[in-house]
Amino acid sequence: MLVQIKEIADKLLPRLIEIRRHIHSHPELSGQEYQTAAYVAGVLSSCGIHVQENVGKTGVVGNLRGNGTDERILAIRTDMDALPIEERTSLDFASCKPGVMHACGHDVHTTVGLGTAMVLSQLAEQSPGNIRFIFQPAEEIAQGASWMVQDGAIRDVDAIFGLHVFPSIQARSVGIRYGALTAAADDLEIFIQGESGHGARPHEAIDAIWIASQVITTLQQAISRTQNPLRPIVLTIGQINGGRAANVIADQVRMAGTVRSLHPETHSNLPQWIEDIVANVCNTYQAKYQVNYRRRVPSVQNDLQLTQILESASREALGTENVEILPEPSLGSEDFSLFLEHAPGAMFRLGVGFPEQENYPLHHPQFEVDESAILTGVVTLAYATYKYWQNNH
Repeated sequence: MLVQIKEIADKLLPRLIEIRRHIHSHPELSGQEYQTAAYVAGVLSSCGIHVQENVGKTGVVGNLRGNGTDERILAIRTDMDALPIEERTSLDFASCKPGVMHACGHDVHTTVGLGTAMVLSQLAEQSPGNIRFIFQPAEEIAQGASWMVQDGAIRDVDAIFGLHVFPSIQARSVGIRYGALTAAADDLEIFIQGESGHGARPHEAIDAIWIASQVITTLQQAISRTQNPLRPIVLTIGQINGGRAANVIADQVRMAGTVRSLHPETHSNLPQWIEDIVANVCNTYQAKYQVNYRRRVPSVQNDLQLTQILESASREALGTENVEILPEPSLGSEDFSLFLEHAPGAMFRLGVGFPEQENYPLHHPQFEVDESAILTGVVTLAYATYKYWQNNH
C-alpha cells in the first residue's frame, strides 16, 4: 500500500503545488473563506467524493466510502483561513489581497488535505472503512471547530487526524508529540473601579491605574509561588486602558489578556485562582472589580494509540531519520482540541523549513514554506489512514 500511495502522490505533486499556490495567492480571513471553500468543494467533487458545503458556516466536508466491510469513520481535519497580515515575501504567487496573507501555513494544510483525499479516492476499494475530510474555517479566531461541531461535522467519527506546519523542522520531516501538543487558551478581562481625584491628592482618591498595576504584578508573582512549576501557566495582559487626563487620578481601568496552560486540573482551577487574587488586591485598597474569564479552547491531548500509528506510519514512509519525537509541547493553541472532545485524535507537526536559508516564524509577513513538505504531508496522512484500519481490525 505504501508503494501505491507514494506513486500516486508523486504523480499528483505538480498539481498539488498549483493548488497550494492558488490558495496562497487568494487568502481569505476567518469566516470569509467563500472562494477557498468553493475551490475545495470542486476538487473533492472531481475525485468522486460526496461533498457537503456550508458546514460550520464556510466549512466543507467530504465523505469517502470504503469497500463496506467496516462502518467506522476516520476523519482528517485541515484548516483554510488566513491572517490579517501584509505579505512581504518576494514570491511570484504572493497574496493578491492587501493586508491578508497565509502566514500560518493553512494554504499548505488545505493542500495536504486535498492531496490526501485525491490519493485515497483512488484507493477507496482497498479501504475497509469510511473517511471524512473536514476543511475547517476560522481556526485563527478559535471559532471554526465549534461551528463545525455544532453542524455535525464530527458526528459518528471514531478517530481524527490533523497536522500543522512547523518552520523549525526541516521539510521532508515530521514531528510527533505524545500527550499534550498545544496549550489551553482562554480570554481574560478585568475591570478595576476606583474613585477619581486630583493628581496632587492621591490619598483622597482610589487610583485604579495603580491598583491595576498591583493586580498585574501580583498575578505574575503568584504564578511562581502558588502554582506547580511542572504545570506551566502563561498569563499575559496585552491591553490596558484607563484615565482621562494626566493630572486626574483614574477611576476605572480595563485590562485584557490571554491565559495559557497545559494541565487539565490547572486549567479548571484558573478562573477562581485569578479572581481570588484580583479580589484580595482590590479589597486591600477599597476598589471594586469585575473579572470576566472566557474559556476558548482546551489543550490538544494526542491519543496514545493514534500517535503510535502516526509515528509508525511516518517512520515507514519517510525513514526514521526524518521523524522527530518532540520533547515539549507548545503554549500556542489549536481549536482542533474541540474535535477531540467528541473523538480521540492526534495531530503532528509537518516540517516546512528550508535547509539553507532563514526560516521565519509562523505569523511573520515573510513566512515561507518549502513546498516539498506537501508530498511529505500527503504520504504521511494517507499511509497513517491505511495503518489505522490495519491496527483496528
